[in-house]
Parts: sequence; structure tokens; C-alpha cells
Amino acid sequence: MPRFRLTIEYAGTRYSGWQRQKNARTVQGELDRAVRDITTRDDFELYGAGRTDAGVHAVGQVAHLDVRTTLPPATLRDRLNDALPSDINVLAVRAVSHRFHARHSAVNRRYVYQIARRRTAFAKPYVWWVKDALDVSAMRSAARLFLGLRDFQSFAHHEERDFDDPSPPGRTAAPTKSTLVLMERLDVLECDHLLLVVVEGSHFLWKMVRRLVGVLVEVGRGTLAPADAGAFLMARSGEPARLTAPASGLFLERVRYEHDETDDEVRPPTPFGGRTSRER
Repeated sequence: MPRFRLTIEYAGTRYSGWQRQKNARTVQGELDRAVRDITTRDDFELYGAGRTDAGVHAVGQVAHLDVRTTLPPATLRDRLNDALPSDINVLAVRAVSHRFHARHSAVNRRYVYQIARRRTAFAKPYVWWVKDALDVSAMRSAARLFLGLRDFQSFAHHEERDFDDPSPPGRTAAPTKSTLVLMERLDVLECDHLLLVVVEGSHFLWKMVRRLVGVLVEVGRGTLAPADAGAFLMARSGEPARLTAPASGLFLERVRYEHDETDDEVRPPTPFGGRTSRER
């Protein structure tokens, strides 16, 4: 059975996350329906690289699809897009080896969170508008404390599961015991009316990125010192959960694999900002 690698973008506003659910509309569920419609087959498998939560968006989600079809990749992409709603779009399809697995082969994942510094008439579903003035320098000082292999137990959900679900295909994921995450990048970029929080690492725990953003915003407001934010790594605290940022501003920006080109440049996922800058 052929295996295809799909690169997908979607606006998550209308969906209860990526992962298929029986009684809710999801991105994976819509893709399942589209595959059935164009191939008339039920015996296929579709796996995503990460399980974005309800209301979270993606500009570079990756999935692999195992399906019997004679359609070439470009035609498969076009047919899928014809069958999908307008807020889900397959950017690329290519044939890959069965050694490739969208989730388990991933080297790292990068999320971008958009914080609006002004009220917007058009971008509300894609930003978190923070009315208070934010001290970007303080946010960057706090961000540096989270780099490296760190224990993010304070940023984990109760009975935490790995948000990027490492369980083998066909097996129910067990609760993840370790809350250790290799944080490779945590940046705050200025982009006209936007602040972009760039989070890149080996994997992420459920709601971890949004809680990191919430903590950094509190540092920017001046109600939390950078050192106090870093202290959440030393002892378990419920404060990051209370500060969880809204889902609307979060995007899965890219998933990188071993032979992919490295791309460190980050752009606003939606056209509300401009050129990014990072003053040190």
C-alpha cells in the first residue's frame, strides 16, 4: 500500500482539535471523510505529527497517509482539496517510504504564538490581544531560562499525556511519566503590531506552549519577575495553568524531519504584522 506525506494548513477555529473524535468535528475527521470520498476506500490509515488542541491552527502540520490508489501525488492533493472545507488546505503531497512516520520520525516541532498589541477588526481568531504594555526585554530574559533539557511539570496537564503522542500506531497512549522536554528555542520577536513567541523543541506536553506564553506575558506585564518564572521549573506550581493563553493565537508552524532543510526564519502566520526583528 503506498504511503504519502501530506503537508497541511488549517484554521482551527471551527474544530475540536486535530484528532478524530466520535461526537465532534475535527481536522483529522474532515481529512478522513475527504480520503473516503475520492478513493471510495475505508481501509486506509492517517497519522498526524502532532495533536493540536481545539481552536489551534497550523501552517505546517504533517501527516502520512496509507491508501491504495493509482492517483499521482499532485492529483491526490487537488482531489483532497476539492473535497475539503475551505479552512483546511493540503499544501503538498509526495510519495514516501514506509520507514517515514509523521509522528515518530519527527526531529522537532516549532510553534508560533501571535500576541496582538492593538485591537484588530480582522485577525481576532488568530491572535491574543493583550491590552497592557509589555516589557519585551523582560520576556526575553525569562525565555532564556527555559532553554535546554528542562522539567516542565508545572506546565503539564493533570495526568499528563505527551501532546505529540509517542505511542505506537494502533495502541492507546499511556499517560506520559516524564515531563522532561528539550527546549531548543524560545524567542520573542517584534513584528509591527505583533509579538511572536517562537517555541521549538523535541516534543510538547498538552497545553504546555500556551502556558509558557501566558507566563511570559505575565512577565511582560511586570507582575511576575523573570526569576520567578524560571522557578516554575524547580518546583511544581499551579500558577502556569491559571495563566494559560487562549488557543486563538497558537499555530503549529513546522515539523522537521532528518533530511529537511533547516529554516530558522519565522514569519507571522497571518497578515497582521510585518518584518520581524529581535533586539538583544
